[in-house]
Amino acid sequence: MVSKQQKLQALVAPVVSALGCELWGLEYLTQGRQSTVRVYIEREGGVALEDCERASRQISSVFDVEDPISEHYTLEVSSPGMDRPLYTLEQFAQYVGEDLALKLRSAIDGRRKFKGTLKGVEGQNVLVVVDSEEFLLPFETIEKANIVPRF
Repeated sequence: MVSKQQKLQALVAPVVSALGCELWGLEYLTQGRQSTVRVYIEREGGVALEDCERASRQISSVFDVEDPISEHYTLEVSSPGMDRPLYTLEQFAQYVGEDLALKLRSAIDGRRKFKGTLKGVEGQNVLVVVDSEEFLLPFETIEKANIVPRF
């Protein structure tokens, strides 16, 4: 069965691509009768405010026609930023060597939160080093992952 988030991604991806951007990720969050659709776009050379505005207008138009969300919702479009969320194994592979913070859906070795260095992607697993200890985490267990910016 296709999730609401997957349906929204299928609607949004061609719109973002037509604007010369890449769909980095999409989050569909609900709280009571209020929903938020958060769309992250990327483009070589960076994303400008005008890119976000154009994408927001185009996505809103598609949502008006397709009506994929029955309740009231807020649409947010932005760049992934310095603390960018990671959604795919390919994105994890792009950031090997970077620090990241991630949260699992269920505990492994008694913990759900990890903050360390991304060492690699092995098959369907993400390898993270935390305090000199390696953890091989199944990708499907990762609820949320973000790059930790270095200043």
